[in-house]
Amino acid sequence: MSQPKVSGVCSVLPAPPRHTLLLLPAAPLLAPTFPSGCHRRLTLARAAGNVEPRRLGSFSRTRHRPPALHSTRAGIPPSSACVETRLVGENTGLQNVHTDGRDARIKKQLRQVELSPSSYDTAWVAMVPLPGSPGAPCFPQCVEWILLNQQDDGSWGINEFGSSANKDILSSTLACVLALKKWNVGHEHMRRGLHFIGRNFSIAMDEQIAAPIGFNVIFPGMLRLAIAMGLQFPVRQTDIDWVLHLWDIEVKRQDGKKSCGREAYMAYVAEGLGNLLDWNEVMKFQRKNGSLFNSPSTTAAALIHNYDDKALGYLNLLVSKFGSAVPTVYPLNIHCQLAMVDSLEKIGISHHFSTEIKGILDMTYSFWLQRDEEIMLDVATCAMAFRLLRMNGYDVSSDELSHIAEASAFHDSLQGYLNDTKSILELYRASKVIVSEDELILDNLGSWSGSLLTQKLLSDGFPRISTYAEVEYALKFPFYATLERLEHKRNIEHFDARDSHMLNTEYLPSRVNQELLSLAVEDFTFSQTIYRDELQHLDSWVKENKLDQLQFARQKLTYCYLSAAATIFPPELSDARMSWAKNAVLTTVVDDFFDIGGSKEELENLIALVEKWDEHHKDDFYSEQVKIVFCALYTTVNQLGSMASAVQNRCVRNHLIETWLQLLRSMMTETKWQITQYVPTVEEYMTNGVVSFALGPIVLPALYFIGEKISECVVKDQEHSELFRAMSTCGRLLNDIQGFEREGSEGKLNSVSLLVLHSGGLMSVEGAKEAIQKNIVASRRDLLRLVLKEDTVVPRACKELFWKMCKILHLFYFQTDGFSSPKEMASAVDAVINEPLKLSS
Repeated sequence: MSQPKVSGVCSVLPAPPRHTLLLLPAAPLLAPTFPSGCHRRLTLARAAGNVEPRRLGSFSRTRHRPPALHSTRAGIPPSSACVETRLVGENTGLQNVHTDGRDARIKKQLRQVELSPSSYDTAWVAMVPLPGSPGAPCFPQCVEWILLNQQDDGSWGINEFGSSANKDILSSTLACVLALKKWNVGHEHMRRGLHFIGRNFSIAMDEQIAAPIGFNVIFPGMLRLAIAMGLQFPVRQTDIDWVLHLWDIEVKRQDGKKSCGREAYMAYVAEGLGNLLDWNEVMKFQRKNGSLFNSPSTTAAALIHNYDDKALGYLNLLVSKFGSAVPTVYPLNIHCQLAMVDSLEKIGISHHFSTEIKGILDMTYSFWLQRDEEIMLDVATCAMAFRLLRMNGYDVSSDELSHIAEASAFHDSLQGYLNDTKSILELYRASKVIVSEDELILDNLGSWSGSLLTQKLLSDGFPRISTYAEVEYALKFPFYATLERLEHKRNIEHFDARDSHMLNTEYLPSRVNQELLSLAVEDFTFSQTIYRDELQHLDSWVKENKLDQLQFARQKLTYCYLSAAATIFPPELSDARMSWAKNAVLTTVVDDFFDIGGSKEELENLIALVEKWDEHHKDDFYSEQVKIVFCALYTTVNQLGSMASAVQNRCVRNHLIETWLQLLRSMMTETKWQITQYVPTVEEYMTNGVVSFALGPIVLPALYFIGEKISECVVKDQEHSELFRAMSTCGRLLNDIQGFEREGSEGKLNSVSLLVLHSGGLMSVEGAKEAIQKNIVASRRDLLRLVLKEDTVVPRACKELFWKMCKILHLFYFQTDGFSSPKEMASAVDAVINEPLKLSS
């Protein structure tokens, strides 16, 4: 898409055109053999926390289990669940009364982008003479529009926020005066326009004021043309000379540069260069639709100097489509629609517009396959289309980014020549969506775009504060290490409808941005009321089950719930959140019981009780601790099992019980390794470790509560096991790298120490960490590829839960060992659940 010289209402960005891996075992099959009947009980998994495991011995087991994700109201007594569901439904109904009209307007904008008229571009189109009749306008309706749309202060241009004049409006006003002078009409309009320019001429001289691209070429160039046409400005001659001197400096500076990017730039600002240009050379940038850079003003300027049938056809199309006023860039549908989709996802309201978004992405994919110019010739649009299409499951190849794989190719483009931050940021984001180790184009793209962004952060004169913050955040937190609801809150609070770079919706009327913001604020605020109610219920659940009386157990309820609320955020998924959070709490308790809280006899007793499940007897408990842990598991898993079975229309309780039993047995295996001082092979460690890391009881039950029917065949399918293995491998290895030093000081083993130990002295600790890090990257890519693959056995919504947990793991083990920063985690909990939004002014 092309960068407007004048924004009209908005401004537009320019547009032209192994290391040996650690061998891991095959996936453990978590599609268990279910006992006959529906009466075995199961335990849920652990989530949270970071407290250093306190178990003594040579081996480290499950340590910090990540928190919970997708869920439905697990472990809530049926009556309680019904009450909560009814309250959510009633509140949602009240909310819908107020938002239906606004949602309809947003949907309309998604379906058909409304582009604001550009006074500047309309003025240049108005200056095009009728072919064969140079004394008459080709588009008199545009001249008429200029006469009818002057502002009370004498200016032309749209300033929706009522601020003072700016360089956009100055350029628009001067272009309109030129158009009227050319056809010798509207003398009073011209007089008022010239006085407006005179009153605000100092703005053109102030280099601290933001300017449209090419302002120092275009505005002085138009000023020179106006003087040649006999127009007189109520401005001191020294000031006029100073602005004209800017033109001389800029043109000389550009003459000293020889590159394809420089040629594109000079053609793009053609309105300010006139006869200095070789217009035949300029026309080599003409697109299939007849335009230059999809810019009406640039195309009109070229047509004035060099008649061209295709250029005239493009302008005829615009006037016939938009009437007497044209937009600043056209076509722009794909870019605007993708920008809106991106914005909806960033502020957490995309789920309200699923049908419209699918329609946009289907259309974009069709154009992608055709290599349409509107996508391929614009760096930012191409990168955004690739990222959004791939992350939404469309089969797009990174080979289509080969034309910008190298930094040199980017710098030869118009956006590269302008060193456009937004385009570089889009390329950087696209480069991170890697699903295969052989996507070298994306690796290379990420390397140089990341370096450019880092350089920009360190340089002076960064374009604007909001863009600086956006770049800084993108470099610090990769997309696979974020909590969605935290991101939503940050983006809502930094959303500014006037900021053309913040959410890349610069081509939309500001009221559209305002309505997006209004909906996002209501949606987030409403969700927080649900989250607080759920957390209160969880606190009661902990006390009812006496979990707070276990002295050995970490109390990580809020952290466990954070991982659920921050990722399974829609209010209607309450059951999924509750299942996730309760299971996360239980896995933390069980982890601590095996680490430090229980004796060997107590651990064996707990496993025996789970194996008996409904057949257990009140005299079977070895200790009060065992009784509390087992009863909490028994009650919660039975409740979850009943709820999930009702949702799925089949008995799934046995699956939940078996998942817990597998976890307890894997933990017992590590306990025996510790007792006997057995040193397992790396393969033995990982085969057991992906289960003992305890994600199974958190993620797998939650799958039943997200609205998809999951048959027993799906649960037993190899794809299901591969998803689990890739997710758990990431978690296990991330934990091992971050916890190596602490665990080593306690005499415990993990994958780092085992690699070093079994290498026979050939591998250092740093070498082992490097090998493990490569395995983490490979597993993460494998998981993302599985999640994004279409037409698979496991429903997409279910696969998303595995990816969400993977993101939680990467964030929680980002710089520290799990939840080792209580202050930071407490801040995140407050941000998502308690603290109201604080909108920027």
